[in-house]
Amino acid sequence: MSELITVARPYAQAAFDLAREAGALQAWSDSLAFAATVAGDEAMAEAIENPNLTVDQRAELFIAVCSDRLDDNGHNFIRLLAENGRLAALPEIAELFEKLRADEEGSIEARVISAKPLNDAQQAEIIAALKKRFEREVILQCETDESLLGGAIIRAGDTVIDGSMRGRLEKFTTALV
Repeated sequence: MSELITVARPYAQAAFDLAREAGALQAWSDSLAFAATVAGDEAMAEAIENPNLTVDQRAELFIAVCSDRLDDNGHNFIRLLAENGRLAALPEIAELFEKLRADEEGSIEARVISAKPLNDAQQAEIIAALKKRFEREVILQCETDESLLGGAIIRAGDTVIDGSMRGRLEKFTTALV
């Protein structure tokens, strides 16, 4: 995984630079997200790795599947990735692109995993606290995981805040041992 991130970084940066110059960050974001989904498909992953296909055939197959979701620059980007054997890195490229975009737009994506669904007031409170801490706009994604027993885990950028009961019990157990 870390190797793919290392491989993906220059491609994500190049795509981001091109998108920013063209004023098309959202369009590129949408295209890369779709291409990442296609690359993550099991059948497509097999096709990408098929040694019987030429580089051009792999690229054209991928472009055909993505069809109208990619513009000419997107087609060229896919061809470049195919030439360099990097189509499988598309999910990581898309993820890194989104981080670059968030930095550019002054926002941060935060993921909250809670034991029970959060109501609007709780979400607003978390957004306000994270906005104050990171001094950025916060895009909140909420998930539930009943195994947490109570509380929540918040992941924003490289920061992880574990306020779950499960996390507290694990810390308590470690302290006792």
